[in-house]
Amino acid sequence: MEFPTQLSIEQQFRLQTLKEQVKSLSQQEAQDFLLEVLRQMMVKDNLVRHLIKQA
Repeated sequence: MEFPTQLSIEQQFRLQTLKEQVKSLSQQEAQDFLLEVLRQMMVKDNLVRHLIKQA
């Protein structure tokens, strides 16, 4: 099975918007933001694993 690795146009736009927002963050805010994104990615990984086990 092949998975798409490219971002959609909507995702590219959202990424560009976030890029502009991140520029104005302090170092502490950027670190907090990064940690929250990583936490959410881990939760997403756990959800995907759970869904695959249930399939």
